[in-house]
Amino acid sequence: MSGVTADRLADTFTAARSGGRSHDAIDIIAPQGTPVLAAVDGEIIKFFDSVPGGITIYQLSEDKRYIYYYAHLQRRADGLQPGGIVKQGTTIGYVGDTGNAGPGNYHLHFSIARTTDPKRYWEGTYLNPYPYLKSGSAPE
Repeated sequence: MSGVTADRLADTFTAARSGGRSHDAIDIIAPQGTPVLAAVDGEIIKFFDSVPGGITIYQLSEDKRYIYYYAHLQRRADGLQPGGIVKQGTTIGYVGDTGNAGPGNYHLHFSIARTTDPKRYWEGTYLNPYPYLKSGSAPE
């Protein structure tokens, strides 16, 4: 994410959530409107708006093995569309507080899931994004 350095990240992957579930993501705190950048090269496969996630984007990695999920966005980047190909570092959205984030709780909810079927973008084995973001690498 633009302007967020690795030393400002917190590992919230296993943090408890309502209903006895774990977070399975990290929250990256940033000011409202901070540009959200594509974590990897890949395809934007789904836009989804929901009560929990607010304005969201699902991205499929170029090798079709990983789904990247970006939630609580203020809005998506102009011109971004499902089916579009983006390069790592491309602005895809902006930090917000939509969904269940709570008013003024501006952050990006970010997750990575290993998938065996990209058409089932909501399923997969969640990977902790914290070590990847901290090291500047992506899952292999």
